[in-house]
Amino acid sequence: MEPQMDMQQLFAAAQQMQEQLVNAQAALADAEVTGTAGGGLVTATVNGQGELMDLSIEAAAVDTDDAEETARTIADLVLAAVRDAYRSAEDLQQQQMGPFAAAMQGGGLPGMPGMPGGLDLPGGLDLSSLGIGAPPVPDDDDDEDA
Repeated sequence: MEPQMDMQQLFAAAQQMQEQLVNAQAALADAEVTGTAGGGLVTATVNGQGELMDLSIEAAAVDTDDAEETARTIADLVLAAVRDAYRSAEDLQQQQMGPFAAAMQGGGLPGMPGMPGGLDLPGGLDLSSLGIGAPPVPDDDDDEDA
């Protein structure tokens, strides 16, 4: 029989996980990743939260003899560069936030003895105030409208 964690240990672990989550979110907000297209003709910079921060287009991408074709080409290059940057941001988010998702889905919390299967919390438990999970959805089946 595995030793049971007492509530104080559980709350301490939840607080530690919340601190780690906040730190990971702050690191994502500060991180910047880039995506490129056209061999570097267009570069998009996105922060770790997926917000487009900068977009640059090299002058070599512009063909003054064919403005219409240049406009289409630049639009395609911008889309490709932004998508590339978003993929990089998603990878970074997964890297930073993945361990939290695994812990909440039963992958266990690192360094928590006696809990190889994760927290195994009751389904209705709201840990959103700790930055964990989503708050429960309110029941809309009340009879106030009748």
